[in-house]
Amino acid sequence: MEIAARSTPSRDRRNLMLNPRDRKSGDENEYVSLMLVLFQLSERSHTVVEATFKFLLYDQSYGKHHEQHQVSHSFQSTSRVSGSSCMIPLAKLKEQSSGFLVKDSCVFGIQFIKVVAVKGNDVSETLFVQKTSNICSDPQVYTWNIDDFFVLKNPSTSPEFELCGHKWFITLYPSGYDKNGNYLSLSLSMKVPDTLDKDSAILAEVSISIKDQETGNHAKSSARIQFKNDTHTSLWDKFISLEDFKDSSKGYLVKTKCCIEAQVEVIVSSKTV
Repeated sequence: MEIAARSTPSRDRRNLMLNPRDRKSGDENEYVSLMLVLFQLSERSHTVVEATFKFLLYDQSYGKHHEQHQVSHSFQSTSRVSGSSCMIPLAKLKEQSSGFLVKDSCVFGIQFIKVVAVKGNDVSETLFVQKTSNICSDPQVYTWNIDDFFVLKNPSTSPEFELCGHKWFITLYPSGYDKNGNYLSLSLSMKVPDTLDKDSAILAEVSISIKDQETGNHAKSSARIQFKNDTHTSLWDKFISLEDFKDSSKGYLVKTKCCIEAQVEVIVSSKTV
């Protein structure tokens, strides 16, 4: 289960998202991980927030912070979630001698090193297109059939699936990403392999939809995203209002069943500088 914790108030609404049972690729151990979420970016905004920061875990016995390596991320309307950083093995966190978990309480934080907001038009990026076998010019589709929407937790994750040579998963937030109960949120994430070079990326056209099971008038949103080590999730925090989703005349929720579809087309594999 992921737990959201609000960071220091600022002009931009930032949240810390905690996952106490994260996994690394090829590693069966469970890790406590953190992500940074920037909410207050309009879908039409061309602003890019370039942030460099460190995640912190407080040692309550010795009064000092355990620091995670420095993280950089470019936040924009289609990329509001930083990459997940595995802070510490869950087993180590639970050790009484560690000082991190005291009376079922632990303290996480974030240290901002640099935050710069720039217009998207001012940001340039050079792409070196490489001919690789995982280019996928024909869109591929995965369908997640949910039998009982009302038993889902917030959030709930689809089974892992493969499209265009990469592994993905969908995350559904039945009561909203910020748990306000007004909107249903969706995200599509690429599972980044440990072998991916830090300068490598893929540029993909992605879409996600909730299918109208009666008339075929689906609720759909699309984006062009560059997925890389520190940017592997595309979030739609206000995908559809819960009022519209539960409206029986619209066909999104039929009794307890709903159907979510993800479509991926990999345009290029690239290297950024």
